[in-house]
Amino acid sequence: MADLKVYNTLSRQKETFTSLIPGRVGMYVCGPTVSGESHLGHARPFITFDVIYRYLTHLGYAVRYVRNITDAGHFEEEGREAEDKISEKAVLEKLEPMELVQKYTNLYHWAMRRFGNLDPSIEPTATGHIVEQIGMIQQIIKEGFAYEANGSVYFDVDKYNTHYKKLGQPYGILSGRILEDLKESQRELDNQEEKRNKADFALWKSAPPEHIMRWASPWGEGFPGWHIECSAMSTKYLGPRFDIHGGGMDLEFPHHECEIAQSTVCNHEMPARYWLHNNMITINGRKMGKSYNNTIKLTELFSGSHHLLDQPYSPMTIRFFILQTHYRSTLDFSNDALRAAEKGLRRLWESYEALKKLPGSLAVANAGAATNAAAAGAQPAAAPTDPELDVKVNRLLDEMDESMNDDFNTAKVLANLFELAPVVNGIKDGHVKTNALSAQTYSRLNSYYKAYLEDVLGLQDEKGGDDQLLQNVLQLLIDLRKEARTKKDYATSDKIRLQLLDMGVMLKDEKDGNVSFTIN
Repeated sequence: MADLKVYNTLSRQKETFTSLIPGRVGMYVCGPTVSGESHLGHARPFITFDVIYRYLTHLGYAVRYVRNITDAGHFEEEGREAEDKISEKAVLEKLEPMELVQKYTNLYHWAMRRFGNLDPSIEPTATGHIVEQIGMIQQIIKEGFAYEANGSVYFDVDKYNTHYKKLGQPYGILSGRILEDLKESQRELDNQEEKRNKADFALWKSAPPEHIMRWASPWGEGFPGWHIECSAMSTKYLGPRFDIHGGGMDLEFPHHECEIAQSTVCNHEMPARYWLHNNMITINGRKMGKSYNNTIKLTELFSGSHHLLDQPYSPMTIRFFILQTHYRSTLDFSNDALRAAEKGLRRLWESYEALKKLPGSLAVANAGAATNAAAAGAQPAAAPTDPELDVKVNRLLDEMDESMNDDFNTAKVLANLFELAPVVNGIKDGHVKTNALSAQTYSRLNSYYKAYLEDVLGLQDEKGGDDQLLQNVLQLLIDLRKEARTKKDYATSDKIRLQLLDMGVMLKDEKDGNVSFTIN
């Protein structure tokens, strides 16, 4: 494997990546809370970790990528009022909670497909793992680091810190927070009197009568705390110790800090070796937030319907815009930046299309023939007529590998592709001779464009033409039919299927829940 270095939030430095099991990687990334539509801020971690997933696979690793769906909706921690987002939103939208969850999960998956994101290996839901969460809470109580109060269970942060600080793993090891400072700054929240200390966090909450989502437990009917969900699911699917835990830097504290404490108590070791966090997106220099009225939903981005947008922006433009900045740097969103990204992507893609049409695109076969000829004792392939340019192109290609191995520096990869574009365009326009580069260099150029632009960075051609438009419209109808079936609206589901059949499109429901189609 290549010498890959990643920035580990835990050690606050770049480290050489080595997987626990040679050739295999276990990666857990915190997924969406499906109480509403995903917005621009959510797009960054999902695209960032999609590229990391792709690159690890590109290096030859077998990756188990686990990304959860938070569908229990409970938040009751530092700086947030006790709330159940999903229950509250369900009441507002006059839907059953799990109906609302399905609606926004479908919308989230739709957006991920538009961005070209690969599906994770496993996508567990919080509500599907209540048993595992209860089991983990029972283990934490047994270890002596949690206590029950009025049907709720809280993690004893003080006791944890006292014990694990001696072992070099205090509470705050990830975020750098100091427990004593947290106690002073902690504001009063609901049920604060139940806690032994302000910094203690909920593992399980007793459900009041009006609370819709509730489950039976040894402590009475209630629902899980936010943090225990990820600890339970990462342990189940990746084991007590795994390679990478990822998410936005806003999850560093309290979410990931609490995960470390819970999992360490249960499994007697730090859950993940490398903690990776992407930075935030700002809008015109200001933090995104409801109070600033600048949160842009993904559907608004694609349609241009938000008041801050001058025009619609395509999913690939958004993806390209995000990848132009290193994932650990702040990214400022503006219409000017998006328009520049739109032009940049078009320019790069046009050079890629030109490269595929050049005579040199046969270089893969030519290089293979040259190798075979050399092996047979024939004359070696002709030297490039512009050796200086040949060296430059190979240097730029080598740097792309080096950049990705330097903490996934997609910005530098794209910068090198921009430097290569004039070479490609020069050959296309006749300003650079087709034999300026060796056959082997042509072969590398083709290979690297494909590997990085498409396979690693996950960019796609958005022109597509009528065929692509037809595919997109069909997929939309399939998604609408799937949503109708979920709601048991079989009349609408059957109407979509039959009308498509009249137009010569036959849908087939597969055993795995997906839908395929054939056009007659």
